[in-house]
Amino acid sequence: MGYQGATPLEQSIGTVLAPVFALSGAVVVSGFFFPSFVGANISGHVWLIISLVFFGSGLGYIAVIPGENDEDRDSEHTASYLLRIRRLTWSDTVRQFLANQDRVTFGVPVVVFALFFLVQYVVPEQTNVAVSAVQTFLLQDIGWLFLGAMFLAVLYCLFLLLGPWGEIRLGGPDTEPDYTYPTYFSLVFTAGIAAGIVFWGPAEALYHYGNPPPYFGAEPQSTVAIGAALTYSLFHWGISAWSAYTVIGLPIAYFVYERGAPLRVSTILTPFLGVDGLDSLWSRVVDMLAIFATIGGIATSIALVSQQFLAGIDYQWGVSAGALGPILFVGGLTLIYVLSATTGVRRGIRRIASLNVVLFALFALLIAGLGPLGFIVERGTGAVASYAVNFVPMSLYMGADWVANWTVWNWSWWFSWAPFAGLFLAALSRGRKVRTVVLTGVVATSAATIAWFLLLGGTSLFLQHSGTADILGAIADRGGSVAVASFPLFATFPMDQLLIFLFLALIVVFITTSADTSTLVVAVLARRRGQSPTTGSIVFWGFFQGTIAVSALVVGGAETLQALAVMTGGPFAVLSLVALAGLTLTFRREEGGHTSPIRRLWERVPTVEVHHDVEPPQDD
Repeated sequence: MGYQGATPLEQSIGTVLAPVFALSGAVVVSGFFFPSFVGANISGHVWLIISLVFFGSGLGYIAVIPGENDEDRDSEHTASYLLRIRRLTWSDTVRQFLANQDRVTFGVPVVVFALFFLVQYVVPEQTNVAVSAVQTFLLQDIGWLFLGAMFLAVLYCLFLLLGPWGEIRLGGPDTEPDYTYPTYFSLVFTAGIAAGIVFWGPAEALYHYGNPPPYFGAEPQSTVAIGAALTYSLFHWGISAWSAYTVIGLPIAYFVYERGAPLRVSTILTPFLGVDGLDSLWSRVVDMLAIFATIGGIATSIALVSQQFLAGIDYQWGVSAGALGPILFVGGLTLIYVLSATTGVRRGIRRIASLNVVLFALFALLIAGLGPLGFIVERGTGAVASYAVNFVPMSLYMGADWVANWTVWNWSWWFSWAPFAGLFLAALSRGRKVRTVVLTGVVATSAATIAWFLLLGGTSLFLQHSGTADILGAIADRGGSVAVASFPLFATFPMDQLLIFLFLALIVVFITTSADTSTLVVAVLARRRGQSPTTGSIVFWGFFQGTIAVSALVVGGAETLQALAVMTGGPFAVLSLVALAGLTLTFRREEGGHTSPIRRLWERVPTVEVHHDVEPPQDD
């Protein structure tokens, strides 16, 4: 049994993928220079397959390249060890697969997802009505729960940044981080944001421009609506979203590295159940909910980005992939992220995340250079200022259905992703100070996200408001599908074909970096306590997620599945409060003696002594 190293099979795969990448790349590049030839001679299905082969072979080759031997770097008592993948023979994998799974966390999600799609297929209308009723209750009747929990999460992260507990080093004062900081940031950022950032980046501000948030009282498509639209885009994707991940991830990290608790989402219950009590039914229910949320969130994201990728191909080359196109896309994408996940964090997952950040930065620079930079800087500066000034009242604003449909929905979505993103953040954070974890998991990631939404959202608003492009009209022409929003925007630039190509690459790479990580996390959660996942369990859960995405497309339950995933945000909004209460009690009891940066700064201020050298006047 071995860990992590490139197997002979992977080396053979790499040998095959290199020429496949070169040949398919030549076809794809030719298509960009001669789009009329492609549209006339290659069908939509063939062009989609060629595109997927190009992206998949490139990412696959990056994943399977042999790297440095990291087998001895991790102790068997660290979370990094538990993220490593055990490589068994095929016979051992089949024989031990079910025996090594936790019967509750493995069996219940598989059965429930199967039953859901069966019921969705048999009685779709009744299923949608039931799910819609529950969602309405969560978002409208108890929306205050999401608003309050998210606001407390932000305040708690702020306190950790400025307070004495930020000095705590996870794993002890002499523990060194497992990853360099650029790698650490890349993994945290790309796993947590998924393809939503490319899907909504050019579109959300446009929606708010056409239907302004009632908090600002702006007229639709007015100059005032521009600032309101940008402000709320930053609000929905900024520090609040990332704080939800951090308040779940930090308690897991602390109790894993300081108490020897297992790398599971249920570890947040350690202050109440103790480490030995984490095998209880309550713990299994928490981990089971985490699996539901993760698979539902990733599967619906895959289904959504498939529409965006296919819209890009149709827009660029005028070829339609038809009803089979989304299935082909999801199938090809599943092969890509399963291969990446099986190579582990230190190889495929890390490398593709780094590539993701490079492409992200390159694309942002191109938009800044080609787009209306003056408009973006002017409006963006105002939006950031408005975001800061109005953050507290917007966080507590509960008026109108608009808030339930946008803000509360977004908060529930972020909380539903918090168990997966938080657990991965915890696994990466050994050797980091609590303050560094918050700076990375909230501040740095939010800064990158805000910059993206200002660039893409500001550009789309400029084009729409000035009449240069009718992006809202293009969305309306496609039945309100936001998937097409990016491509009329890029068509106005002189380097439109390059931008579309890079954007399609970003779609694939972003969803891959989330899907391969989620596959690994679910495999960890479904295993028996203390066991790292095997290649077989990674492959099973990777294809299970892909099957759920395909089922959502075929049965027509993508929106219902997304609603179900969002529903898990309710329990995790409550659990985030439980996690913070437990962590606070533990810190107060066991982590005294730390000094806050504000206190250290105050102590460095020199003391000014006042001397009274003037003698008082003497009486005559």
